[in-house]
Amino acid sequence: MKKFRRLRSFMIGAPLLVIVLYVLGFLGIEPIHLLETSFMAMTPLILAAIGETLNERSGIVNIGLEGIFLVTSVTGVYLAEVTGNGIGGIILGGALIGALIGFFFGLISTYGRAAQVIAGMGLNLIGLGLVPFLMMAFWAFPGIHIFDPDLRIKTIDIIMGDHVFRLSPITLFAVICVILVDALLYRTLLGIRIQAAGEKPEALDVAGFNVNLTRLLASTICGGLTGIGGAFMPLGWFGGLVKEITAGRGFIALAATVFSGLDPVLAAISSFIFGFSEGLAFTFMVTPGVKEAIPYYFVNMIPYIVTILALAFIGSKRFPKALGKPYIRE
Repeated sequence: MKKFRRLRSFMIGAPLLVIVLYVLGFLGIEPIHLLETSFMAMTPLILAAIGETLNERSGIVNIGLEGIFLVTSVTGVYLAEVTGNGIGGIILGGALIGALIGFFFGLISTYGRAAQVIAGMGLNLIGLGLVPFLMMAFWAFPGIHIFDPDLRIKTIDIIMGDHVFRLSPITLFAVICVILVDALLYRTLLGIRIQAAGEKPEALDVAGFNVNLTRLLASTICGGLTGIGGAFMPLGWFGGLVKEITAGRGFIALAATVFSGLDPVLAAISSFIFGFSEGLAFTFMVTPGVKEAIPYYFVNMIPYIVTILALAFIGSKRFPKALGKPYIRE
């Protein structure tokens, strides 16, 4: 069933993408530039979505991905400036800080037995308030920060005829993570334990494994991957930092997770769909003839309209029975 869903998604999506790109070519939109932007837009979504897929498989639901994005976007830039290296910012300010946030979220969700949805909402609110505070503390300006362009993550240039396709190495890392998380879940003993922690935690406990530690590990990995996505936005994509930089992308990543039914490969495909819609919005805004014909604010709505439509027509999905429920040993 899992392989059938993936094959069906590919067989429907690939030809549809080719048709859409062909049609857009008549509007003067360059397909390569559109795909460049789409891959940039999908990168943080993929990282957060597959992290949350692993998290929810273990029984923890974290709706605070937006908050992790916000905090790590600031800490990523700051530590990139401290280390003088964009990759250093991604690793220290993104992966490490994100993993710490995921670890503490896992602690309060497992051993603290907190209501996970409420805790996730709190994480989002903390992120919203912490970003301007950190920006003021680091740079004495709460709204915007432009850093040295040399700190940006360099792209890989791929020659395609007369065009150059620019691909971020973080995008390649995200795709590799999809493969690794998929293999972890379905081909390793640890993956079986993670799925058991979400589906039937008492069975995992009887087998002699610690349910809370398993969930804590998944939450930490989720935070680390999401943190990389948060640091990527200023360092690998936008080249600057504003307090509203995430623009709801944490919630779009959650939508991709739900849309996929907690399948890592389908989560990546879903992230590409949402990333493509955002890339399309950016491309519309800079394409002569198109930007004059389509209102600017309507174009900005495209990613969110796609998200709402995807969730509206998602149909029934099966999620772990113990999802969102703290494990209490009897």
